[in-house]
Amino acid sequence: MIAVNNLRSGEIFKENGQPYTVVKYSHVKMGRGNAVIKIKAKSLLNGAVLEKSFLSGASVEEADVEKIKVQYLYKAGSLYFFMDCRSYEQVDLSEDFLGDNTHFLKEGENYEIIKFDESPVSLQLPITIILKVAETGSGFKGDTVSASFKPAVLETGLKTDVPLFIDTDDFIKVDTRDGSYVGRA
Repeated sequence: MIAVNNLRSGEIFKENGQPYTVVKYSHVKMGRGNAVIKIKAKSLLNGAVLEKSFLSGASVEEADVEKIKVQYLYKAGSLYFFMDCRSYEQVDLSEDFLGDNTHFLKEGENYEIIKFDESPVSLQLPITIILKVAETGSGFKGDTVSASFKPAVLETGLKTDVPLFIDTDDFIKVDTRDGSYVGRA
């Protein structure tokens, strides 16, 4: 069992037989009453969002998940192939399973696959990843009064907005949660 006070972002727990990962956590203390823990969690099986409140001191069931460190190898058709870093076995995941995460897959990079009941349920990405700018327009001189951005296409096909000083073939850091520009690499 996991105490609800320990449920932070990224923590995995089980509710009604399904694994959930905590997306948002807040601790609310009102007047003389007990503190209330409010969480927003996402199902690892179907992506459904659960919002729940607990009294401080309650607990939830710990999910029996296995985290496997994998290295991204290559894409063939609509399948993405990974190698288990411990057993060197190949694991293939479909494009439908990965969804928008395909924009953050870079050959040779390490990721984590989360398994529940012996089948993969999620691919864990790092918070930021370094990608090369494949294509971007030129900046406009004089647009420096406020933060100005221009569209760019990265090496994985991800489209994002970058500052005017970023050029083609530059390396940038991208936030994998929303695909936004973080900084130069």
